[in-house]
Amino acid sequence: MASTSTSKLLLLICYVSLIFSVSSSSSDLPSSPKVSLGLYYESLCPYCSSFIVNHLTKLFEDDLISIVDLHLSPWGNTKLRSDNVTAVCQHGAFECLLDTVEACAIDAWPKLSDHFPFIHCVESLVTEHKYDKWETCYQKLNLNSKPVSDCLSSGHGDKLELKYAAETSALQPPHQYVPWVVVDGQPLYEDYENFISYICKAYKGTKKPDACAKYSSSHFIRSAKVNRFPLVCRKGVNRMWDLLERVKTSLLSYTGLL
Repeated sequence: MASTSTSKLLLLICYVSLIFSVSSSSSDLPSSPKVSLGLYYESLCPYCSSFIVNHLTKLFEDDLISIVDLHLSPWGNTKLRSDNVTAVCQHGAFECLLDTVEACAIDAWPKLSDHFPFIHCVESLVTEHKYDKWETCYQKLNLNSKPVSDCLSSGHGDKLELKYAAETSALQPPHQYVPWVVVDGQPLYEDYENFISYICKAYKGTKKPDACAKYSSSHFIRSAKVNRFPLVCRKGVNRMWDLLERVKTSLLSYTGLL
């Protein structure tokens, strides 16, 4: 299982690098303004991690990313205490840590082709319930851990999180849950998994990426009519998760693994 995950991750890296290389050298597609895609999320919400790992990666199929300006905002349903500094994360203290880690990664490696594979790696571990092994992503991706470590230890990561808190709070309409996916300023609500259909519809260029053909209007209409339990994490502290995280953190501290 571990080797399979690593192989998928390496394939993603190659995919991302190839797509960015091709899009940067091509003068064909990005003749029109790119479509903005914002993902407001929190690291331990299972629906957020599933969306990043299983759906957001579709951006790198064919040449879709060439028409998209992707913005990741790792804050989600986190709240601030009355001091406006202390964060209270929905899924406990470890979520606060990973949100900050991912904020630091975005800051340390501003290019999407650099920070997305790292965030994808961390969120893949979340889907496997191995998120306490997040530091293995440095080795898997052959990354220097120092920029992120320095960001965490210096307190810069906390400042970055306050920035994400402010931009999440400023959303109009306000976010109701996560993942909260926004295309050109319009939230997709519970239909967020169909984000590519919205991107292709919003793009005003004369030539759309080939991948848009896979997401025709008929496909979009059929998918939108599917009724199911909403795959979202709604606002409010998950007290059971928080309790389990506290127990896990205490055990790791007691055994010297944290």
